[in-house]
Amino acid sequence: MRIAVVDGQGGGIGRLIVERLRQELGPDVYILGLGTNAVASSAMLKAGANEGASGENAIVFNAPRVDCIVGSVAIIAANSLGGELSPRMAEAIASSDAVKVLIPLNRFKLDIVGTISESLPLQVEHLVERVRRLMEACTGLQPPADVL
Repeated sequence: MRIAVVDGQGGGIGRLIVERLRQELGPDVYILGLGTNAVASSAMLKAGANEGASGENAIVFNAPRVDCIVGSVAIIAANSLGGELSPRMAEAIASSDAVKVLIPLNRFKLDIVGTISESLPLQVEHLVERVRRLMEACTGLQPPADVL
């Protein structure tokens, strides 16, 4: 399974997601860190992403080439992340056939009704569990036994 983690600004959310995905799913899962900028991409690479790429074209190019896209809900909202996420990026992510697993962060003037307020680490745990179940259901693959 090819998973793209998308983040911007300082890459802190993406870094946390990559770390937990790598710990939970093991070294054989391919993780691509896609940053709106080089700082975010670098943070995800340091956290264990297999590859990293930055900028609008990298996100537009790679969004249709992965099985799953993860990040905060802001990655499908044009001009979010302090204006770093362009309309082309948001459209490419939202239009991709990849399954999107998004954290409902109520930031960047996005308020998602019906969600409960939880800490970022807990939301990331929910995201990782959802990706794990998705991986098992869609591919029949399971993470290595040593990470279970």
